[in-house]
Amino acid sequence: MRIAAKSAGVGDEPRSGNVRAKRADFTDVRANNLGYVLRQVRAEVRCSRADLAAKTGLNKATVSSLVAELIERRVLRESGSVIGNIGRPAVLLSVDTGYFASLGVEVNVDYMTLVAVDLAGNRLLSWRRAHDGSGSTPGKSVSALAGLAKRAVDKMDSEGRQILGLAVAVPGMVDTDGVVQRAPMLGWTDFDLTARLQSAMRDPKYAVTADNDANLGAVAEQRFGAWAGIADMIYLTGEIGLGSGLIVDGELRRGATGFAGEFGNLRVEVDGRVGRVEDFASIHTLLSELSESDRIAGTEVEAEVEDIVTRARAGESDVVEALARIGRALGAGIAVAVDLLNPEAVVLGGHYQALSQWIVPAAESELAERVHASGAGGVKLVVSTLGHEAPALGAATGILNDIDAGLMPTPLGT
Repeated sequence: MRIAAKSAGVGDEPRSGNVRAKRADFTDVRANNLGYVLRQVRAEVRCSRADLAAKTGLNKATVSSLVAELIERRVLRESGSVIGNIGRPAVLLSVDTGYFASLGVEVNVDYMTLVAVDLAGNRLLSWRRAHDGSGSTPGKSVSALAGLAKRAVDKMDSEGRQILGLAVAVPGMVDTDGVVQRAPMLGWTDFDLTARLQSAMRDPKYAVTADNDANLGAVAEQRFGAWAGIADMIYLTGEIGLGSGLIVDGELRRGATGFAGEFGNLRVEVDGRVGRVEDFASIHTLLSELSESDRIAGTEVEAEVEDIVTRARAGESDVVEALARIGRALGAGIAVAVDLLNPEAVVLGGHYQALSQWIVPAAESELAERVHASGAGGVKLVVSTLGHEAPALGAATGILNDIDAGLMPTPLGT
């Protein structure tokens, strides 16, 4: 798959601090307008060229030219017509969902998840496989990733679909070049995941990228979650470790080198003890305290969490108190983040979803006491509706966001 190049123009956010903004040229303007028209069609589901001219403020000739290119690129399609009050029937346009697909994969301590979506964000595949990430070498994990991805690519190919790209979500610090600098739960250090995965997949024609799982979970929540479209949001992973993805002014914020959002490293005081939020509130900490096993294999994490839920429902006091303590620690950390960023919502993902009825009340109480602004700054503490699929879905979605921004794909053979 080829994607048309687009230079950094006015309003573009550079991925690293050494990129300078430059004056937009004709190519930039057209790319931005292509993305603008696509986003408008996506928002309306179906609309005519005349509708687009009226809604975008572009003249009819420009809209017709942009639409013709988007149809040629298999991004839009004509999908019926509607009879107006006067004149010929208006031809309706919609997003072309039949040709392209993007793939997102998450590798974690206890599982791998793969999601494939079309250009409208509809799920084409949703696979989850057990994977002992903590007990596997990086090489074995890459082999498993490549095997899962190749199966998805083969299935999409059998359906006549072209792959836009493959993005991988990792629970760790991933730089802008796709190098995993630290993923403690997986035991990875300075591991060039993108290069290794490209090699394992025999240098595919589409791009292979990697990012932090919390970043990509935030991308999914911002587009598909219960609070889709929200401009300011924090997403907390709730997997074995604890990270966060930051949506600020409607955009994902990775920071200068890609390491923003290390929420678990915030230091807080909880019940008279001082430590990192992750040491108080991560699922790893919870399992270490409450599991009846001395050592928990990665593939057993979900079963252990389900056991804790069962014990909490039975009213076991030590379990209920441990969950409340997690809630207080989360509330203390979220209060720091709220004072700094003032988000509209904080979304709890991963295993926090299953534990939310015991965690959220304590977190809300702590949050209300600690935030300096009245009414806790208006923040809502909510539970993800996307569950464990969010990072993989966000990985696939990030590729769609690039297209919405004007980085248009070119179908093979054209």
